[in-house]
Amino acid sequence: MSSPQTPAAREPGSDARGPGGDVRPPGGDARERADAVRERADAVREPGAAARELRAAARALGRLAVLTLLIPVGVALMTVFLLSFLLWGCLGIFPLFPAATRMVRSAAEAARWAAGHWSEVPVPPPYRPRPALERTLHGWYWTGHDYHRNRWFASMALSVRWLWNDPATWRDALWLIADPLVGGAVAAVPVLLVGTGLYGIVQAPLPYDLPFGGLPALLLGLLGPVPIVAGLALARPALRLHGRWTGTLLGPTERSRLARRVEQLTEIRLDATEAQAAELRRIERDLHDGAQARLVAVSLRLGAAAALIDRDPEQAKRVVTDAQESVTQALQELRDLVRGIHPPVLAERGLAEGVRALALDVPLKVDVRTELPGRAEAPVESAVYFAVSEALTNAVKHGDARHAAVHLTHAAGLLRAEVTDDGRGGADPDGGSGLKGIRRRLAPFDGTLTLTSPPGGPTRLIMELPCVLSSPRTSSC
Repeated sequence: MSSPQTPAAREPGSDARGPGGDVRPPGGDARERADAVRERADAVREPGAAARELRAAARALGRLAVLTLLIPVGVALMTVFLLSFLLWGCLGIFPLFPAATRMVRSAAEAARWAAGHWSEVPVPPPYRPRPALERTLHGWYWTGHDYHRNRWFASMALSVRWLWNDPATWRDALWLIADPLVGGAVAAVPVLLVGTGLYGIVQAPLPYDLPFGGLPALLLGLLGPVPIVAGLALARPALRLHGRWTGTLLGPTERSRLARRVEQLTEIRLDATEAQAAELRRIERDLHDGAQARLVAVSLRLGAAAALIDRDPEQAKRVVTDAQESVTQALQELRDLVRGIHPPVLAERGLAEGVRALALDVPLKVDVRTELPGRAEAPVESAVYFAVSEALTNAVKHGDARHAAVHLTHAAGLLRAEVTDDGRGGADPDGGSGLKGIRRRLAPFDGTLTLTSPPGGPTRLIMELPCVLSSPRTSSC
């Protein structure tokens, strides 16, 4: 007679039956508990997400309210601009036109700032650069159209001509006229909806005999939450739509983009030519003052050794030994020179290994993290390598940093190098030659440089270059 099977003697993998006789797979309890924990976590997370959405909608509504309140300012500026244009055309009083145009441009710049920071729609300025006032040898001022004896009058005539011929001036004027109608309506609709709902809630308890009370106020109070919810729901889309509207009128046209691109390429070409000439002068100076001088000394010492071999062999040996040491030093200087032109580790192992080798030579602790699935072109790697080297040198020389971090990544077609240090901060992107040199290195590759360096630190330098990585290569690390 067989004994009853105990739970401990049940075979592995056998079906487990619940109280109702249903079959549950092994591990079902664990999965149910995990699902229950996940549902509770989602339930806890959802109120937080809803609160964040509500705060974002309220923030967008407040920004739309600010844009709505600025509509009278735009109308006033439009009146001043049209008045200056009429005074110039009818009475010949032109000095008011540049002042009014600059006021309009200030308002347009504020609108571009709001579009970029509030609506997250970047709108670059489309203005042409102001030409320089030239003075002839005879003391006259040339404005590009005529000559003037008085400097103030010549400068004013140049400003008027520059503003008049810039298409962005008339696009700003068009924006100033159309924005109160289009942009103002886009910004005002969510604000008016929320205001109407709040008005209804406040006016609902009023007595019937008051001018603002009665049955209409009661109905409006009952429906008050509906326009409030609708206004909050429309706030963020309306803010983005307002930013796109601003970018449509105040952004650069295709022609202005091409003109600006030509100017940038001209500046890049001049900078590259100057940098190449300076690099050649540095190489020539290093060869002349270093390796060449040592090789000349070696030649003289070998000549002296040849004269001493027969008379004083011991002295000749010492001269030859000194010459050998000079040759060794000359070779080391040549290696350093070649390493400064293009490091061998960068050519052989790539950017990641080159930056790691660079971090070992810097007199501070550097953490290097790389997430590069392949290699970029040699000129791009060289530009990023020397830019990182310059950034670390600035951290040691000017920032008094003790620790730095370098992070190399590649995503969305951009090679990104981020250098952070714990120095004293306060770096000026336009004050020193180091950051300007980094910009010159990145400019031929359409690279960008972003600097964050508050007083007291830390300093964060982000360099981005558009490039495509090749197939992955095995690292020696």
